[in-house]
Amino acid sequence: MEVIARSGLCAVRARRTEAAIKQRRCLMTLPPNLSGPAQGPRRWGRAQDRTVTDPYKRSGKLHEPTVCPQCGAVYHEGRWQWSARPAGAQEELCQACHRINDDYPAGIVTITGDFIVPHKDEILPIVRRQEEIEKAEHPLNRIIGISDEPGRIVVTTTDIHLPRRIVEALKNAFDGEISFHYDEHGYFLRAEWQREA
Repeated sequence: MEVIARSGLCAVRARRTEAAIKQRRCLMTLPPNLSGPAQGPRRWGRAQDRTVTDPYKRSGKLHEPTVCPQCGAVYHEGRWQWSARPAGAQEELCQACHRINDDYPAGIVTITGDFIVPHKDEILPIVRRQEEIEKAEHPLNRIIGISDEPGRIVVTTTDIHLPRRIVEALKNAFDGEISFHYDEHGYFLRAEWQREA
């Protein structure tokens, strides 16, 4: 009886040791800042806030590869990017083209002040250049339209990152005052840049 118990005890110890080794291996593969299994996004910000809703954001991933028939962006490796059209790719409209077609901006930049009238030819190239820079890396970040209204210029965009980039570039170039107003529950940003003569 004693021998059986001893051999059973050895088997239990061996199983515990194997489990401890597996657990240590598993813990060694985790980043040092995580103490357990990852749940949800690791970096938190407005984009990861589940209460902020974007009606154009898809709830699931698209089949790969997918191509936007309107702009030619390719959905590959879980994101939209600029690349050559793959053979046999499915077609689906990207969120930016969908917003452009619906004329439903996620961001509005309002440029005001006495300064804009004599300097419009300097301001608009800065706005366009910021779009070029942003769009090269992020195909969904684009300008929907630029309207020249009396006393102000209004720029509408497909995302909330480009408006911030535009007003910060204008502040760096010409000084002035900037302000940001995020919609509390929606995916929308109103950015303003103002400079008086």
